[in-house]
Amino acid sequence: MSLPSFQLLRPKTLDEAVALLAKHDGEVKIVAGGTDLLPSMKQKLFTPPYVLDLRGVGELRGIRNVPGKGVEIGALTTLTAIEHSSIVRKEYPVLYEAVRTVASPVLRNMGTLGGNICLDTRCLWYNQSLLWRKSCGFCLKKNGDLCHVAPGGKLCWAAFSGDTPPALLCLGAELEILSSHGVRHTPLSEFYINDGIARLHLAPSEIVTRVFLPESGAGWHGSYHKLRIRGSIDYPLAGVAVALKMNQGRVADARVAITAVNPAPHLVKDAGAQLIGMVPDEELADRIGEMAARIAKPLTTSALTPAYRREMVRVFAKRAIIQASSN
Repeated sequence: MSLPSFQLLRPKTLDEAVALLAKHDGEVKIVAGGTDLLPSMKQKLFTPPYVLDLRGVGELRGIRNVPGKGVEIGALTTLTAIEHSSIVRKEYPVLYEAVRTVASPVLRNMGTLGGNICLDTRCLWYNQSLLWRKSCGFCLKKNGDLCHVAPGGKLCWAAFSGDTPPALLCLGAELEILSSHGVRHTPLSEFYINDGIARLHLAPSEIVTRVFLPESGAGWHGSYHKLRIRGSIDYPLAGVAVALKMNQGRVADARVAITAVNPAPHLVKDAGAQLIGMVPDEELADRIGEMAARIAKPLTTSALTPAYRREMVRVFAKRAIIQASSN
């Protein structure tokens, strides 16, 4: 499969990038590491007239400790750089655990945090060649009017499959987003839309520029568990992140988040209330696992059955709580 024709735009500054996005509004796809976009373009899922390559914008890279505020990570920072960051590994271990599971070392060298946050949703009926999709009459997400996963429905159930967002949700991360209209900030928890097509509260003319990890989340224990068919390369088919603030063996605060089993990553909203003040044990961890499984809505978007993926959410949530509490 070959790439479609396009004009490559290579800005050197953020101001130049934003100006190009505004000039070609709605006709541009942004490429950061290219590990997700380029294969999708080869499948003709996207055929943009313009591709905006951000790799020349150096101000989007780097991990900085901001005293009194937390840690700031540029959206173009590679996953490898985050994996090797002593600050992230020591202070935000749930993010470290999630990052090191993404794809393979070679892909982490190219893939970026911003790209992982903004991943397209995935589905067995969508992520195929143009010829394959045409033979099936296409689908609701691309060129068709039928959802093969939920026939008759109008919601796209393609699953969000990023590994870092559930960890970032557990940390209360915030995004900086830039456009020609200025800068805005939004909690990551308000960034996603539970629809496989709409996906993100992000206009075509906007760029995610930075990710902020609050100081209040530093030092929390963390764990991330991921289901995939192959031990490398594959996207998650279910993923659970857990972050616990521990105080003398008891949970002082807690967050649990899931990915790859819904069109958006989700916090398990009542998990913290169940865990606070408790010493985690098998029974409590199993109860939280049941709560996580109840909000998981996997459908036939992958080769594994929905029932198995939902059960693994329960199992992984239990394991992650036990692991995080004992770290």
